[in-house]
Amino acid sequence: MQAIQLCIQAVAGAGEEVLLPTPAWPNFAAALGIMGAVPLSVPMQFDGQSWTLDIGALEAAVTPRTRALFVNSPCNPTGWVADKSMLEALLKFARKHNLWIIADEVYNRFYYEGTRAPSFYDIMEADDKILFVNTFSKNWAMTGWRVGWISAPPALQQVFENLVQYSTSGVAAFMQRGAIAALNDGEDFLKTQIADCHKGRDLVCDVLEATGKVRLERPRGAFYLFFGLPDFPDTMELGIRLVDDVGVAMSPGEAFGPGGAGFMRLCFARSHDNLLDAANRIAGWLGSQS
Repeated sequence: MQAIQLCIQAVAGAGEEVLLPTPAWPNFAAALGIMGAVPLSVPMQFDGQSWTLDIGALEAAVTPRTRALFVNSPCNPTGWVADKSMLEALLKFARKHNLWIIADEVYNRFYYEGTRAPSFYDIMEADDKILFVNTFSKNWAMTGWRVGWISAPPALQQVFENLVQYSTSGVAAFMQRGAIAALNDGEDFLKTQIADCHKGRDLVCDVLEATGKVRLERPRGAFYLFFGLPDFPDTMELGIRLVDDVGVAMSPGEAFGPGGAGFMRLCFARSHDNLLDAANRIAGWLGSQS
């Protein structure tokens, strides 16, 4: 979050706008609000099989005050992953409008079709205006350590050095040593985590798909399932009912912006026994509804 806030401070001032595809983690819009910038929500579309981001919708949202585009891939909450062709289209769009791209790649290793998700790193030129944010919280399960990083063009090095100096002054030495240990010795742990989440994803999807009452895309990345329930459009109310009736807590899609209405987010970075129990409880409850 500090990395995201620093990026916003660097490229978008008060009253200036940042394009934000939704559904999106709500802290993105909140970070913009804290800095006085304005989030421009651009809802993604779900056609019953997959999530898509329409470049035309981004074009329609741009104004003279737009300064940046936020891209979270793999995405929390949908699990959407921008493939190379989509990244190329987004980069072309950003170049056309002289926008910065803030690329949130915190789930880049939680990718179920390769060793890491496609990245702007794969296609960018040296002078492209891209800021990358990442963290040890997800890939290496170091959430409480609060260690992350920004990759930025050399021209902004002093800007970010000053922003860090004026806020936290840097990361404590013992945290940095923990991060080094994760990078040097954490690959086997990381692979185990990814394999466990991959299996957890399939366990949950198999059970929920068998009900015939949900709409979902098996997420290609991250560790969340964002599934739609056409018979229950008010997922704020649905979330409370599921807690009361079956003891399963999930996040309602409305929390993730305009594109999330009608969906629920389930985290499958949990033990397989817990996931199977939760999925069966949800499926049983859906079966009991007329």
